[in-house]
Amino acid sequence: MIKAIAIDMDGTLLNKNQKVSKENREAIIAAQNKGVEVVIATGRSYSEARFALDEAGITCPIIGINGAVVLTEEGNIAASNPMDVENVIAADRILAENDLYYEIYTSKGTFSKDFDRAVATLVDIFVTANPDLDPLKVSERARERIEMGHLKTIDSYETLFNEPGLEFYKLLVFSPDLNKLGQAASVLKETVDLAVTSSGLENLEINSMEAQKGVALAKYLENKEISLSAAMAIGDNYNDVSMFERVGRAVAMGNAPADIQKQCDHVTDTNDENGVANAIWKVLKD
Repeated sequence: MIKAIAIDMDGTLLNKNQKVSKENREAIIAAQNKGVEVVIATGRSYSEARFALDEAGITCPIIGINGAVVLTEEGNIAASNPMDVENVIAADRILAENDLYYEIYTSKGTFSKDFDRAVATLVDIFVTANPDLDPLKVSERARERIEMGHLKTIDSYETLFNEPGLEFYKLLVFSPDLNKLGQAASVLKETVDLAVTSSGLENLEINSMEAQKGVALAKYLENKEISLSAAMAIGDNYNDVSMFERVGRAVAMGNAPADIQKQCDHVTDTNDENGVANAIWKVLKD
């Protein structure tokens, strides 16, 4: 019997309009009403995750920033797995040498050195995943979200590196140049003691070795006295693999890459076909 469900957001819970569908919401509420522990496991920061969940009226714990921080239903930090600042500085040097743009997630918010690049990157993510969306409308939405404080601009990351007590959760790298990304990923894996994964074709996600969704989920469920074998994870990309490897029921989205689908026990429908709801209803009926 499934007693816990961990759900990714982008490409999984959210549809092409970055919304939680009515069907997905109803399935999640039904699972919670049956006593199933539902937790969101996302690469997003807490504020970005709550932006979509609040719209849908969903309240649950969040494993954020790929497991770098775990937050209660009330938004309080239950655990964090930050990167060592020396590793962050070393990664910054490698990314600069490869001329790669990145954003940095910290305990005081998410930062970018280039506002226009941040907007362009967000637009590119949405449009690449959803080619039928109007780029102009997406650009307006991206600017709104950034201006609402989900991302802050800063002249130099060195200011952050020198700030006492600041926790560094993730470096999110973007580039359409896949060769550059691949080269940087190889050097990072050989040079720094950090986990290097991806949530999409044109990005890298760099976290503490302990800040992986599966690691954070295992610790979370242990505290809840729920066995991993009684847990289901639903996701669509490579930063979900650490969950798939640990849970009793791994479910890939219909829009997940073929090699991700092969690693899972089941494949549900796409994120535009309420794949999350269909996967939840299936286990609730079973």
